[in-house]
Amino acid sequence: MRIGELAERTGTSRRLLRYYEEQRLMAPGRSMNGYREYDESLVGRVLQIRGLLEAGLPTRVIQQILPCLETPRSIHIPGATPETIAILEREHDRMSARIESLTRNRDAIAAYLGAVRAERADPADLADGTRHAPDGRPHSA
Repeated sequence: MRIGELAERTGTSRRLLRYYEEQRLMAPGRSMNGYREYDESLVGRVLQIRGLLEAGLPTRVIQQILPCLETPRSIHIPGATPETIAILEREHDRMSARIESLTRNRDAIAAYLGAVRAERADPADLADGTRHAPDGRPHSA
């Protein structure tokens, strides 16, 4: 596929896709006329890169860990520096804290919605599904 299609399918600008290529985060092929040709697998790769960037990882770390994310059974990072390990540990802790916060917020919203729905439930609702308007007259839901 061409860069425009990849951009559309991933919601990523063409400029950003070229940047990912410059950073060696992905490598499109080239057609006979020199145009970039993007393989179908790069859709998932771009979405994964975007997710890692949104999580706060720098591109130099993403470049090192992307091969491990494609084949988790063969995780091996040759030359992982203490700096890279520290960054990954820090990001892992940060992501875990974010997940915990999101989970608490999700649960609080669910509890709020449950309370609102229970409060709005009209005891005058009939078994046949007919609901009553505030003035007591039946109306359709």
